[in-house]
Amino acid sequence: MIGTTEIILIALVILLIFGGKKIPELMKGLGKGVRSFKQGMKEDDLDSDNTATKQDSADATGSRQQ
Repeated sequence: MIGTTEIILIALVILLIFGGKKIPELMKGLGKGVRSFKQGMKEDDLDSDNTATKQDSADATGSRQQ
């Protein structure tokens, strides 16, 4: 299991590699990516719900016509 000392050491290494100015830019990009992913998942859920509703409506009108 990772302890507090290891987490601090990893954070310092990341700070040394990327620098203090680059980390906020990386976090901003990561936040945009997560936001875009969540938005895409919501749109996908809405599309699948609309498709299911349309299919149910078509099935209901199709059974009435027979």
